[in-house]
Amino acid sequence: MHRLNLTIDEGLYEKARAFSFLENKSISQMIRESLSDYLENSKEKSKKVELLLEADDEEEILAIMKNDDFVSQDNFAKKFNL
Repeated sequence: MHRLNLTIDEGLYEKARAFSFLENKSISQMIRESLSDYLENSKEKSKKVELLLEADDEEEILAIMKNDDFVSQDNFAKKFNL
């Protein structure tokens, strides 16, 4: 596991603390679960993420970032009425 420092505003912290108490979970656990859900539901960028993780060097990463023609299957189907 990696340690991450996070800065949030007071109101958000108080809500997270209350949810943490009611859910009987740590705030860290709630953040991990929320981040996992967010990443899992961001299907549009998942192909680009996989390419970035597999890239061998900075030049390849920059080329992937520059090429922004990735389209989700759902968006493709909608665009072409499939």
